Amino acid sequence: MPRSVKDRAGPVRGSTTIEELMARFPDGKASALMARLSWPCAHCSGRMDEPLSLAAKRHGNPTGAVVEAFRALDNGGPSERQIMAATNKSASRPSVEAAWRHHADQTVR
Repeated sequence: MPRSVKDRAGPVRGSTTIEELMARFPDGKASALMARLSWPCAHCSGRMDEPLSLAAKRHGNPTGAVVEAFRALDNGGPSERQIMAATNKSASRPSVEAAWRHHADQTVR
């Protein structure tokens, strides 16, 4: 069975692609959620094969919360709490330099 058919039948995962989400929710629910997350994916043909987890990382959203919000589409969601969690871009990531310094500090000790 092709992966895309299997993924549409099962739960939304981080590996589910943007294209699969659009096919799974032809009523516009997925594109509406992407708009709420400030993602242009529904209107961009350049990244349709991108997995959901990579799209979340690319746009600075928390991956787990994004997957949870898209899963909720199957059950009439997502709730406002789920959307707020998925749109939270305030969780800053350390720069590469800061991560390297932290690693170097740990190995010196």
